Amino acid sequence: MSKLFFTDLDGTLLTNDKKVSPATMDALVKFTAAGNHFAINTGRGLDSAMFAQRENNLFFPGSYLVAYNGSLIYDCDAKKDVYKTGVPFDLVPKIFSLAKEYGIHCHTYNDTHLVSPAEDDELEFYRHVIKTPYIITEDICSALSDVPCKIIGIELHDRAKIERFKDAVMELAGDRLTLLFSNQYYLEIFNSEAGKGSAVKRLADHLGIPIENTIAAGDEENDISMIEAAGLGVAMLNAVEMVKDVADVITKSDNNHDGLVPIILDNI
Repeated sequence: MSKLFFTDLDGTLLTNDKKVSPATMDALVKFTAAGNHFAINTGRGLDSAMFAQRENNLFFPGSYLVAYNGSLIYDCDAKKDVYKTGVPFDLVPKIFSLAKEYGIHCHTYNDTHLVSPAEDDELEFYRHVIKTPYIITEDICSALSDVPCKIIGIELHDRAKIERFKDAVMELAGDRLTLLFSNQYYLEIFNSEAGKGSAVKRLADHLGIPIENTIAAGDEENDISMIEAAGLGVAMLNAVEMVKDVADVITKSDNNHDGLVPIILDNI
């Protein structure tokens, strides 16, 4: 029976300089050559996940890209979406209005561009890694042809301020949205039907793979649901404590020192 390995990108599969180490690549080649499936499961947008895939030559038969925290599942062989959802249109302008009220940078995404109401320090910081082209417009919905897969809030200096914004959005949206942090600066906002954990279950079901044959590895708060959902949940040595607390296994080395290699090889 095939296995299905889900991995976060930043802080997990990638080193801090955004590379896949030779030892990790060798392990992935062996894993997929044995008939197993590989899936990137990231908070990044699809184009950014594809960029990381191209930069590191992560092209294996039977691969998938899970983007926007589980809001989109993409079949790399068939070159088409398996699943897609988004933030309901009626909530989008309300969230951006709250962001303006609370002084929080927010942006979202269409199929080709990042869409932001302002070109500010937070956008510049975000694009140090995420090279997606952007559109600046205060009328966010005018740049969207479909529900956006996610919205992200960014605050570089005042965690308490973005926590207040988070509370306000949660009060607005109720159980329609999930809000959680992907690092100390980034607040991820997405449809409650999505999530990295839901993607684990959806893709395993799509492939006919029992959930006990799934492995998921991550390092941040937005990885918790997939670590809990998978048959084997893996926290990186460099993971935040709340991720380590829910994992079945903690790697013996970090993302810069081939932490995933024993996990991958042990599950071929």
